[in-house]
Amino acid sequence: MRKKIVAGNWKMNNDLAETQELLSHLKMQLVKEPKAEVMVAPAFTNLYSAFQGLKDTPVQVVAQNMHQAENGAYTGEVSAKMLKSIGINTVILGHSERRAHFGENHEILAEKVNAALKNEMRIIFCFGEELADRKSDKHFDLVAKQLQESLYQISDADWKNVVLAYEPVWAIGTGETASPEQAQEMHAFIRKNISEKFNDEIAQNVSILYGGSVKPANAKEIFANKDVDGGLIGGASLKAVDFVEIVNAF
Repeated sequence: MRKKIVAGNWKMNNDLAETQELLSHLKMQLVKEPKAEVMVAPAFTNLYSAFQGLKDTPVQVVAQNMHQAENGAYTGEVSAKMLKSIGINTVILGHSERRAHFGENHEILAEKVNAALKNEMRIIFCFGEELADRKSDKHFDLVAKQLQESLYQISDADWKNVVLAYEPVWAIGTGETASPEQAQEMHAFIRKNISEKFNDEIAQNVSILYGGSVKPANAKEIFANKDVDGGLIGGASLKAVDFVEIVNAF
């Protein structure tokens, strides 16, 4: 059975004190046995503090990014080995903001995927279309291309460490959201594409999250779709009450 997952991507928000305050509220409000895996992704500077503070809770701490090299002259970067050394075993890769602002292309992301899996990390792989792609009816082709060029080099066995996060980029931080029907349509397409490229067992077992402005008001309706296994949550994850309500949508 596919895992249900709600992951909060905090992006470049919250210093140490703010991180500890948010996690304190989260621990108080979250039930001891939520019906989904719960993850939070603070900034690099707060990962270890968050990991220590959440040790005895069901909340997992994940990283927002990592470099593809094991080590070397890459000023300001962080490797998989460094993350694992502080207890972080899951990393978000390919987020639309990394692609847009930092030039992460298919080749770079394929290298990052390979490096993470080589180091036995779990990845949340992000992908999705811009508004222009959807308006020109190219969104399915673009998503298939993103998966083909950055992810489909992995082995069948690697899929156990892969979570997918579909991001309709036009619905991130804009207040816009894909309709539940649009979300289901794309998630079903993704699952069918994986089945064709690999096999149906892999396609049916991989969790596919929706990453387009999920809020307490729409979470239950979005998560009710048979091919939507949870959400990658941005702004709403910065308020404990909203994030917990989204988790409780399951």
